[in-house]
Amino acid sequence: MYNITEYSKKQAEKLGVEIKPSTRKDKKIDVFKNDKKIASIGAKKKNGEFYKDYPNYIKEKGIDYAKERRKLYKERHAKDCKKKGTPGFYSCNILW
Repeated sequence: MYNITEYSKKQAEKLGVEIKPSTRKDKKIDVFKNDKKIASIGAKKKNGEFYKDYPNYIKEKGIDYAKERRKLYKERHAKDCKKKGTPGFYSCNILW
């Protein structure tokens, strides 16, 4: 199970949503608005590990490395990050 970071909790609060550990085995977090689940975010690799995200990169590799990874993620997912209300939007804005 994925441990939700304080960073992600603060990001979710800014967006006006609540987050909880995902009930889906292949996702990190479920996103709720007004007690209604609206998205599941954060992918799991085929080997069972979760892909890293911004707060995990900070913890493991330091802030400079994490910022570079975040920049690359946001470039790669630019279209998804702009589509409000989609899983891609929440992933981009909660995990990155």
